[in-house]
Amino acid sequence: MQEPFLSRIKEHLRRYKLYVFARELKDKLAIRRVISLRPTGPIQGDVLLSYSNLRVFSTVESKIPNDHTAHWEQHQIARTFLDLGYAVDVIDVYNTDFVPKKHYTFFVGHRINIEQIAARLNKDCVKILHIDAAHILFHNAAEASRLLDLQKRRRVTLRSRRFEWPNRAIEQADYAIMLGNDFTYSTYAYANKPVYRIPISTPVVYPWSDNKDWEACRRNFLWFGSGGFVHKGLDRVLEVFAANSQFSLTVCGPIDREKDFVEAYRKELYQTPNICTVGWVDVSSAEFTTITNRCIALVYPSCSEGQCGGVITCMHAGLIPIVSYESGVDVDDNSGVILRDCSIEEINSSIQRIANLSVEQLKRMARNAWEFARANHTRETFAKEYRKAISAIMMSHNKKDCHLRECVPAPHFKQAGRRIHAPTSDDPT
Repeated sequence: MQEPFLSRIKEHLRRYKLYVFARELKDKLAIRRVISLRPTGPIQGDVLLSYSNLRVFSTVESKIPNDHTAHWEQHQIARTFLDLGYAVDVIDVYNTDFVPKKHYTFFVGHRINIEQIAARLNKDCVKILHIDAAHILFHNAAEASRLLDLQKRRRVTLRSRRFEWPNRAIEQADYAIMLGNDFTYSTYAYANKPVYRIPISTPVVYPWSDNKDWEACRRNFLWFGSGGFVHKGLDRVLEVFAANSQFSLTVCGPIDREKDFVEAYRKELYQTPNICTVGWVDVSSAEFTTITNRCIALVYPSCSEGQCGGVITCMHAGLIPIVSYESGVDVDDNSGVILRDCSIEEINSSIQRIANLSVEQLKRMARNAWEFARANHTRETFAKEYRKAISAIMMSHNKKDCHLRECVPAPHFKQAGRRIHAPTSDDPT
């Protein structure tokens, strides 16, 4: 009786190994492929874009995944150059074997592979770094500090989830286009390169909710983020709400991916009455809208970002942002709260203050956050501002002059509450 059973187990393992091998082979082939896109009219030149090939790169917007803003933004970066008459070759950031066979006019590179690819390009190729995170040295140090602080508080050592090997991407670039705020720029300022700041996009735009019960939701808060829970401050948020039973917290994120974190915070995540752990939620789903309509604010004390798309999504959904300066999102006192040190004490006092505001104050702040997101963070705005940045870089490079009006460094960009834009030759501010 045991032999057939053992045979089935062996066959299952063989099939599983074959499946794993096939999956790994598929991923490797995807990483090594080059996707070539051509403009409809005459070709002005060739552009190399180093981003991601693991997901299907499609020129059909309806097929682009919406679980991260980068998928559509990659599409739009390519579309911008196509509209300007350039042919575009797209490679994956992990394609270390790629050897250019063309004379490229522009190279737009993600930080991971820009050094290696840049060294193989023709010398007159204009290299543009696409910045979507704080400098990795700051990023790593910030997460390490959070993990060490957690170790002291809870006597547990958790794995780093967001660590990356340091790179010299900004040193290799001639220009950079950045998603972020003045904090993000400050981590790259040492390189003294021309940096153009543009606003992150959002995958979904929500209507203003006229039926929200502000009184009922004033004590309900949301933590919404991706992996790297200590990096993004979930540990601190859980500790605050576990000690404040009069407030409720909903947790949305890929919780099952970090088992060591779950073990350390199992009581808070699953055994605390005022904390509801939902897991990952599709931002285009009715479930996400239901959750945000029950909450008053997002609490997101991340230690390092470029510009957090999750914060922008929640502002679009009408939530008041209680976020760190390092989240990379501009927030003023009329629309939310900027956490300066993200301490447990500061997070606690911030949620207390928001919960104690009047209904009219809450509604006004939420409306201001919603309007700011609508005015500054849409796909249409990203497309327009990215094209302005590229046009400014082209003009600047053609003039061989990267000073004053053509390339204004990020600290001179307009601050929170005003429109974010990349500088052009006609706009010195």
